[in-house]
Amino acid sequence: MIAEAGLAALWFAAALAGLQILLAVLGVRRGDVIGDQARDGIRAVAIVQGALALLSMALLIALFLRSDMSVRLVAENSHSAKPWLYKFAGVWGNHEGSMLLWVTILGVAGAAVARFERALDGRTLVATLGAQAGIALGFYAFLLFSSNPFDRIPAAIDGMGLNPLLQDPGLAFHPPTLYAGYVGLSVAFSFAVGALVTRDVGPAFARAMRPWVLGAWVFLTLGITAGSYWAYYELGWGGWWFWDPVENASLMPWLAATALLHSVNVLAARDGLRAWTVMLAVVAFSMSMLGTFLVRSGILTSVHAFAVDPKRGAFILALLALYIGGALALFAGRIGTVKAGTVFAPISREGGLVVNNLLLSVILGVVLIGTLYPIVAAAFGVQLSVGPPFFNKAAGPIALAMVVVMAVGPLLRWRRDDGRALPRRMAVPAGVAAAVVVALLVLAPIGVLPLLGLALAAGLAVASVMPLGGRNLRRTPLPIWGMVVAHLGLAVSLMGMACDSAFTAERLAAVRPGETVTVGPWRVTLDGIAPVVGENWSALQARLTARTGNSVRVLRPQSRFFATPPTVTSESAILTRWNGQLYTVLGQPDGSGRWQVRLWWKPFVTLIWAGGGMIALGGLLALVGRWWRTRRQRRAWS
Repeated sequence: MIAEAGLAALWFAAALAGLQILLAVLGVRRGDVIGDQARDGIRAVAIVQGALALLSMALLIALFLRSDMSVRLVAENSHSAKPWLYKFAGVWGNHEGSMLLWVTILGVAGAAVARFERALDGRTLVATLGAQAGIALGFYAFLLFSSNPFDRIPAAIDGMGLNPLLQDPGLAFHPPTLYAGYVGLSVAFSFAVGALVTRDVGPAFARAMRPWVLGAWVFLTLGITAGSYWAYYELGWGGWWFWDPVENASLMPWLAATALLHSVNVLAARDGLRAWTVMLAVVAFSMSMLGTFLVRSGILTSVHAFAVDPKRGAFILALLALYIGGALALFAGRIGTVKAGTVFAPISREGGLVVNNLLLSVILGVVLIGTLYPIVAAAFGVQLSVGPPFFNKAAGPIALAMVVVMAVGPLLRWRRDDGRALPRRMAVPAGVAAAVVVALLVLAPIGVLPLLGLALAAGLAVASVMPLGGRNLRRTPLPIWGMVVAHLGLAVSLMGMACDSAFTAERLAAVRPGETVTVGPWRVTLDGIAPVVGENWSALQARLTARTGNSVRVLRPQSRFFATPPTVTSESAILTRWNGQLYTVLGQPDGSGRWQVRLWWKPFVTLIWAGGGMIALGGLLALVGRWWRTRRQRRAWS
């Protein structure tokens, strides 16, 4: 009965989404009395709808934990011998479960808006909740008619198991954080639609939307950072970003959300960039919908794409066209009613943010074209691939230009600034960047892009902390700290990327037990190979002794075999030091007693993920700071 109860909860949630849309129409179009009643009713309906979606997700989790093999989804994606963590995380390690997770977060987010949003105009709130229900209803229909996660089958003896590449703790963290980011962008999209419907695009609307944009951006940052490290250690390829189309599908919403975050801050605080903010809200959600289509339509081949039948892909494509086409039509019809807002000079902090948004948009365009072009070409019978060389050469210089703007922007004044004072303010960051260039040219000549990356990262790091100069640090608002930490985190990540590109040493060798291979400052000896057994796998495990100076460490990379489903994977072993990582992978034997061993020494590569964590922390500090300020203001008014 658990599966039937979960399906019933989905049906009831879908019905409430339809009722929510009806109440939104009444609340926006009718008089004040009916509007007030509709507003009170739509809040209650949205909360119950979110609770039902959450109940449905909880029941699916219970089916996986119980290993109920009479449910098709469980039988095809789980196994009774799997560790409980992978049974739990396996709920969304498939198409239907991931879509249910999506719509659950969507429903819970709508319920949170209904429960906690009190500052927004009543009609705009009603229109916002109606738009959110419209998004949810489409996904409910997709689940109920095309991808039922509770479909029953004659009970199987046991399941087929989960893709071994997904049997990792990262699966429990990476998809939920990304989906929370995507859904946060859906809320921003709903706010934009609601404001356009009621012609209420202004600072109040931006202040209501800003926490959702900021929260979505934090979750996307965490999800992308965690996914990058997961792929880095799990796939055994030694890289942290492969420009895989599915990776790009998560990067594109983040780029749009970053631009939207800057724009909504200007609108909330300075009443500027009104049209920019609405348009970016539409674009950001469009990118999350496009990513959903790419991953679940079956048109991509990727280690973490869900290949499904074309009918499901067509369903999602229809939803994308409906939501985004409708929003763009609404934008085109109502943009003439959106006032220009406060005017600012080109040389100002607002001007810097506009330039930053333009550069982010160009990078987004590059990634979008590079991701979609092979798909479109394949539709016309032309097979081609667009890989890292294209993305690095096309997006790299633009990203470095954006770093310069990031360093300059926070040092500018709002509304208008004196351009003649800017060289004086930028003297120290520019001097540090120039010193790094000279030092690297003399001591360690490297490629142009890594050289510029390290120099600009150093300059950005200095410029990031300069807004704190002359302030009482204990009284500095948390949003200012958030900006400083996030920008400093980007500088740290850029340093890690540049170091990885410039200084990584790689060695592929075939060695016998007792032989030693050198990579970077390390001497690595293969001591031997031994079989080991895990909970649901067996493996051949190498013992590697790594030495540098007086340091001696042992690493144990594995070649694992999973029986359900039959799969061989490489499990890397990584030694982390303060100045980098030694990355080791065990390959196959060559038949003459030798084993393939692949080694990398990656100086300061950990800065990439440390910086990503700092970026997310900066967003969190800003979110907490604005929440605390709002709470204090409400207490003062009461």
